[in-house]
Amino acid sequence: MKSATQTGMYVRPMRVFVGHKTKAEQGFRARVSMPEPAAIAPGVPPTPQHNLVFNGGKTIADLVFTNFYVGGSTAWQASDMDSIDKALAAAMSDRNLNNVMVQYYPSGQITSTFRGSQILAGPPPLTVSQGDIENLVRTLFQSGALDAFDPASAVFNFMLPSGTILNTNEAPTSSSISARVESARAPQPVQVAVPHEEEEGSTQGLGGYHGSIHVGSAPNQQTVYYAVGVFSEQRPDGTTNGIPVFDQSWKNVVATFYHELNEARTDPDVEDAIRAGNDPNAARFLGWTSSEGEECGDFPVFEANPLSQVFQEVQLTDGSGSVPVQFQYSDADQGPGLPRTTPAPFAGQSQQPMKSVG
Repeated sequence: MKSATQTGMYVRPMRVFVGHKTKAEQGFRARVSMPEPAAIAPGVPPTPQHNLVFNGGKTIADLVFTNFYVGGSTAWQASDMDSIDKALAAAMSDRNLNNVMVQYYPSGQITSTFRGSQILAGPPPLTVSQGDIENLVRTLFQSGALDAFDPASAVFNFMLPSGTILNTNEAPTSSSISARVESARAPQPVQVAVPHEEEEGSTQGLGGYHGSIHVGSAPNQQTVYYAVGVFSEQRPDGTTNGIPVFDQSWKNVVATFYHELNEARTDPDVEDAIRAGNDPNAARFLGWTSSEGEECGDFPVFEANPLSQVFQEVQLTDGSGSVPVQFQYSDADQGPGLPRTTPAPFAGQSQQPMKSVG
């Protein structure tokens, strides 16, 4: 594969969550282009081509996240919010699931801390774009609503309610998303230790994506990380919104954000690489990706048929219950990694020093 600088193409890795063989997958994958990888995991042959390699960018070892429910309390069932909060917190901190992800950190240690959730006032928007979400993140940051978090290690999740359609357009829509917090929800107990994107949206297989914005100016500029996802479901007219796999939509939400948070922790600055376009140094922003531009959650979804091969409910390590997740790519397994009782070996070191915060 020729590098982006050889071909004159933009560096454009994946950072979206799309369904297998959907219009969204076809569109986004057709626009992926990557330079030659900086390194390959020691002992792994050039194939399979989808092993992840480290490009020298930032990773987040000690992740903190919080959930914002968009659309007001009337747009959500309290039981769904409770289930999402509890299951996502449990999945992200589960030992056997994290034993897959630790291979992308030289220390072999990662943590995840859930800091509760909040409901943003309604009404629920009909359509949400990347421009809408980034404006919302900027407003929340400037209002002081995110002051309790360290932006270097925090990811802010925005859950869209039933019926809301998501796309990746950079321009804001006419929809209005309130930044006013309607109510705060305590953390649920866990019993376990820019080039313009095209218009493939959630009705065409897009489940969500993660990204970042920059706020302030040098030398005090800060990067704020976010993830957004739809309420994946079968719609009354027979069509789908998002990537509905499980029998209950709240489970699809958990699997979507499990995908996004693991990608955000292994490749948080992917948006900067996309914004850098054809700059020869664009790839330096990337953390762990394949040479095809895939992040840790992408290839398992692209290749699974049916999707239930990689979207499954798994038992928590302590036996306290099960959680719905999407298996992430594992170099150690050369494919979607099942929960492991022992940590996967470190996937390899790049030619550049690794940066990890937390």
